[in-house]
Amino acid sequence: MGWEVYPDGLYDLLKRVDRNYDLPLIYITENGMACRDDNIVDKVVQDDDRLSYLQRYFKAVNRAINEGVNLKGYFVWSLMDNFEWIEGYSKRFGIIRVDYETQERMWKKNSLWYRDVIAKNGFDFQS
Repeated sequence: MGWEVYPDGLYDLLKRVDRNYDLPLIYITENGMACRDDNIVDKVVQDDDRLSYLQRYFKAVNRAINEGVNLKGYFVWSLMDNFEWIEGYSKRFGIIRVDYETQERMWKKNSLWYRDVIAKNGFDFQS
């Protein structure tokens, strides 16, 4: 979409809010990326760009947490592809792909990674 991807910006913001507002509880309620989701292998969307995005942002957030930021929740935007007010159905933010004609749902590579992050309550920082 032409939006800048800058995980250190989120890190800097978390640190600043933590410092300026006396250690508040913080929740990230929407963070995600629209990318092309047309490369499908064995019924899994190969969304490597989104996967890399999430991994980089999770690393930045983890760094802030390790430095004392009181982050209590992080919600990826969004669970499923949906209608976006400005872009309509043309941009896909979901971690689950929706076929708008049939309403069939399909795993995206990032959603399988995210599932494992949730199950382990953590992730490999080398990936």
